[in-house]
Amino acid sequence: MKRTSLSGWLKFSIADIGICVLILYALVIPMLGQAVAYAENGVYDYCYRPWLIFLWMTAIPVFIALAFAWKAAVNIGTNQAFSHSDAKLLKGISALAAGDSAFFFAGNIVLLFLNMNHPGIVLLSLLIVFSGIAVAIAFGVLSRLISRRHP
Repeated sequence: MKRTSLSGWLKFSIADIGICVLILYALVIPMLGQAVAYAENGVYDYCYRPWLIFLWMTAIPVFIALAFAWKAAVNIGTNQAFSHSDAKLLKGISALAAGDSAFFFAGNIVLLFLNMNHPGIVLLSLLIVFSGIAVAIAFGVLSRLISRRHP
């Protein structure tokens, strides 16, 4: 596969992921949140807005990471793959994933103490936190490998 076609496929995939994430955060999460908040005659309606704002804040690092990934795809298309700038981009994605995971965990704990969360949700959210940590480790290792290749 030529580098330009690989770059095109990567950009297409990144754009698709961005659209899916946008649909998730703009449509699916608010609809599910309303369904949960108003399921028991509005018992949990006081939790809807704080949770929605919290979850929207977790989307910011995701979109920044997608922008970094787009730049890396552009570098592949211009024959600058595995360069020092790619290592910096991958390190940035790693930091964003780690930071977003920490923020998501801390936010769940804060909402738990504010009586806007359930301990079962906190435990379930650990799957998301560990997934984010796995992404952070993978991109950190890739960044380190590329940095060693180009000192």
